[in-house]
Amino acid sequence: MRSSPLVIRTDAENERLIAELEQLDERHDELSPEEREYSELLTVLIETFEEHHYALEGSTPGSRLRSLMEEHGLRQRDLMDIFGSRGLASEVVRGKRAVSKVQAKKLATLFHVTADLFL
Repeated sequence: MRSSPLVIRTDAENERLIAELEQLDERHDELSPEEREYSELLTVLIETFEEHHYALEGSTPGSRLRSLMEEHGLRQRDLMDIFGSRGLASEVVRGKRAVSKVQAKKLATLFHVTADLFL
């Protein structure tokens, strides 16, 4: 495990720590208590950096979701596990239906962002 800065200052640092967090996420069930704490710390650091540097003011939950999907190369069908059906995913992505708290938490986990972006 690498040592993490107390504050993320650059996009490069953010990307490096996202990659590190993704590696930890892949071993989620096998993490030691210390690695779980480190994973939580990385999540907080990344969320704080991205909230300050990638503000999405004036956007809607649907537009934020579309933007994140595009950034990650995902399609509506890739969100079926979160929404349960293609039709519901379509309605949410188009902004015709609100995201539930449970769905927002799942989306936050998927995209490594705060659930508030989708509520």
